[in-house]
Amino acid sequence: MSTYLITGATGFVGKRLLNALMSEEHKVIRVSRKPIPNFETVICDFESSNLSEVHLRGVDIVFHLAGIAHDLSSISEDEGLYQKINLDATIELAELAVTSAVKKFVFVSSVKAGGRTELSNCMNELDQYEPEGIYGKTKREAELKLLEIGQKSEMDVTIVRPSLVYGPDVKGNLKLMMEGIKKGWFPPLPKVRNSRSMIHVDDLVQALLIVSNDIRANGEIFIATDGKSYSSRDLYEAMCYALGKSIPKWSIPIFLFNIAALLSSNMRDKVDKLLGDEYYSSEKLQSIGFKAQRTLREMNETAF
Repeated sequence: MSTYLITGATGFVGKRLLNALMSEEHKVIRVSRKPIPNFETVICDFESSNLSEVHLRGVDIVFHLAGIAHDLSSISEDEGLYQKINLDATIELAELAVTSAVKKFVFVSSVKAGGRTELSNCMNELDQYEPEGIYGKTKREAELKLLEIGQKSEMDVTIVRPSLVYGPDVKGNLKLMMEGIKKGWFPPLPKVRNSRSMIHVDDLVQALLIVSNDIRANGEIFIATDGKSYSSRDLYEAMCYALGKSIPKWSIPIFLFNIAALLSSNMRDKVDKLLGDEYYSSEKLQSIGFKAQRTLREMNETAF
């Protein structure tokens, strides 16, 4: 049995990964900013500290999930914080893992690290553009430095770029959208033909386990999706279904969103995030055995 270390063990993905490993009776070292009830936890806030060699002693595989998981473009955001947590702390941990003889380092990055194209095509790992925002930029910088560390050491390094992750206890914008629909203030989205990629949290966990145990994943970047394309309207209707709410027969006209996008760059970003394209291929991940077990269209009230 392998010994695993998970950073961000109390997070949305971390909790599901922890449960999967514990179900197979692996030894797991849990790293979090706050204690995990009934479990021994290594308390570490990467904003102000890092782990030490004693914490990685005997560890075979590191799953590094900790980081600032949202992508806010507001100029009020502290770029230094993104630099410290998403980049500096990641590299310090990887270097410590090398000196501690860790065999495998799996870094959970983001599709944001690959940037975006103006074209509405399906992007893969070979499509690399300038990342937008400090979140995507720090994730990409961390990716490059980790791959370099892997090349110069005997530690295997693998990077996974999840698309939009959903599932029980989801956080961030999906949670906000869900609450808005539940309370009745989120408007019915128009039936636009945009394409967005998503993945259920449990499928992402399976992807992480696959790459951690496959030698072919060494030195590689993998995009993780369920292989389907969803429109924003598909997502809206799935949430209505999950909440047991009837789907409105009307929707906000698309031209109103277009007008709003003209008002300011901030509004344009919000409209693009809501109705734009973010479509990715997971064929590379599928080539090493990954197959999503869940799709948004098959979900019920447990989807979110």
